[in-house]
Amino acid sequence: MAVEKTTAVPTRRLPPTRQATESAAADAAALRTAREQRDAEVRGVASIAAMRDAIKAAARALPVLADVPCTGALDAAAFRARAAQGLPFLMRGAAARWPLAALTVQSLREHYSDLPVRARVGDYVGTAFAPDRAMQDMSLLAYLDLVAAGTQGLPPYLGNLELRALNRLCHWPNFFDKMGPPRFWLGPAGTVTPLHCDYDDNIFAQLWGSKRICLAPPHHDEFLYPSEANAILFGSPFDPEAPDYERFPLARQAAVIDCTVGPGDMLYVPAGWYHQVRSLTFSLSSNRWARAVPLALGNR
Repeated sequence: MAVEKTTAVPTRRLPPTRQATESAAADAAALRTAREQRDAEVRGVASIAAMRDAIKAAARALPVLADVPCTGALDAAAFRARAAQGLPFLMRGAAARWPLAALTVQSLREHYSDLPVRARVGDYVGTAFAPDRAMQDMSLLAYLDLVAAGTQGLPPYLGNLELRALNRLCHWPNFFDKMGPPRFWLGPAGTVTPLHCDYDDNIFAQLWGSKRICLAPPHHDEFLYPSEANAILFGSPFDPEAPDYERFPLARQAAVIDCTVGPGDMLYVPAGWYHQVRSLTFSLSSNRWARAVPLALGNR
């Protein structure tokens, strides 16, 4: 007796109704509003939007920099006085004596091989501010092996990770009244964080290797074609290291400066300043964002 074969009929998914679409949009807007209110409360400001506007207004009075000023290590009082000017500056050697600065890649292999990490892979520059960019979970040892093997295109990057096992090896000064947790950045030459701005003060410590950092002031966002990732993070498609002025003609007016941070250096990036970061060698960096009113705004 022949068995009749049946063919499954694919189920057609109906498009969402207008009511469902509107409901989803309303839910997303409510979540965004709640997050912005929470962020404002943490930072002690009336609203994040008002804080952004105040930062850009204050920046319009700043002098135009030809390069990033350099100092030696500063104590907290001297740091705050200088940061209140609203300009970036580089503190040479300020993190040179941190225990983490004395470690090596081999030290990581021997003592932290099982540390779970999440690597940025694929075109993480082109998708830097997308919610679904490619990430890959692995151990720190697997990541180091992957880097050692080499890859075509962008090298995989450990970026913006909380690696609490390394916190005790860092000696952060009390530059800000409220600071977020340390974040770590590890990867070979060629890793890139594309141009963006955070509306929080940022202290960045370069521990191994060197990086090139390009900076532009907050009010020059009008020349940088920004898009909002969230209320305190804006990304720009403009690449100051390979400027395409045909696509981005307004970017000719952006006052971009750059500096090289080397082992032991600390860079202050004021809230709202755009920055792009490229590893020139195998690098380990750490940073912390303030969670308070930006120092350039004082008591406004």
